[in-house]
Amino acid sequence: MLIGLSLLLMGVVLLPIYPVFHEAFVKGIGPSFAVFTDPDARAAIRLTLLVAAIAVPLNVVFGLAASRAIAKFEFKGKAFLITLIDLPFSVSPVISGPVYVLLFGAGSFLGPFLKSYGIEVLFALPGIVLATIFVTFPFVARELIPLMQDQGTGDEEAALSLGANGWQTFWRVTLPNIKWGLLYGVLLCNARAMGEFGAVAVVSGKIRGQTTTMPLQVEMLYNEYNATAAFALASLLALLAPVTLVLKSALEWRFGDEIAAAELVIWRVWAYGSSRSQCAQGIRPVPRTS
Repeated sequence: MLIGLSLLLMGVVLLPIYPVFHEAFVKGIGPSFAVFTDPDARAAIRLTLLVAAIAVPLNVVFGLAASRAIAKFEFKGKAFLITLIDLPFSVSPVISGPVYVLLFGAGSFLGPFLKSYGIEVLFALPGIVLATIFVTFPFVARELIPLMQDQGTGDEEAALSLGANGWQTFWRVTLPNIKWGLLYGVLLCNARAMGEFGAVAVVSGKIRGQTTTMPLQVEMLYNEYNATAAFALASLLALLAPVTLVLKSALEWRFGDEIAAAELVIWRVWAYGSSRSQCAQGIRPVPRTS
């Protein structure tokens, strides 16, 4: 009964996807694919991919640093840092957009100062990237913090006691332990970055062919009563979900041996206790005799 209820709820959630593809291809494949020959639509696709390519790696770096600091160390201001990470979840993206307008607008100090050096923030790529980073930076950190807290610090302490330095401990012990949690956070972050509308709509200015991302382009096409083109572009956004899942499965299939090897390195640290060079290089040492 619970399985049936879960499938029913999943069907209700996925039901809105059907009209998107139906409206996109109701007039045939030709009119639907014609939108991708439009220079403005192609510019929107390129801009969306560029913004995601910038925002997601920056959020990965922040998420790794913040989650490791919160889960592995005790310091003053830890609760405040956790609150800051959760801030985008409690603040509407539409509100965060005007904040950037106040910070970098014509009436602010930073806006004219940066413009004097030829740097445009609002109605340009930097503003869109900043707004996207703000609404997406909790995803990686929030996936990794509970995972790292559950794993504890035993593996890292064992590696450090055997002579590994901080970077070796991070790359050979911490990162393999959180690899798939990190990947899941990256997938969520990427999906939100590509689909963000509210904050980007405020800071972009909606300049056709220059500062319109895919969600903004869909809205503009729909407001112009070009429903087929709007739903065709929206269907491309909807396809991002299964594409990311396929990529996740492909990575698991391709790097499955590396995951097993990383787990074996951790097991060696606990079971054998290697020398400094062996611990750093991941070489299996000779077991200690009784």
